[in-house]
Amino acid sequence: MSLLHDYSYVLGFLIIGIGFVVVNSILPLLLSPKSRGSRANDPYESGEVPIGNAWIQFDINYYLFALIFLAFDVEAAFLFPVLVVYRSMLSWAMFLEIALFLALLSFAILYAWKKGLFEWK
Repeated sequence: MSLLHDYSYVLGFLIIGIGFVVVNSILPLLLSPKSRGSRANDPYESGEVPIGNAWIQFDINYYLFALIFLAFDVEAAFLFPVLVVYRSMLSWAMFLEIALFLALLSFAILYAWKKGLFEWK
């Protein structure tokens, strides 16, 4: 096979990708209703009329709780592929690396628990 033949696949996928983007950008413009209601520029809050100002202060615990959730999420996201590979590579060095990773994330969670982050007021 020639080099030009190999690049023809790339060109084909590029044309299909660009066509997909163009069709999905133009099709809603052609099919969507043109009439905009009187409330089209209002913010959407589950169909309810917005009450009050959007610029309010939140308690810092909400942000800290989100960061702790992120620690759990990162732990789960990175631990699963490592454990799948660990099954076939079984070594003490890998076990210690996994234990260190879990210990660091566990210390962050225990620190938040000690500070009372998980107690809602």
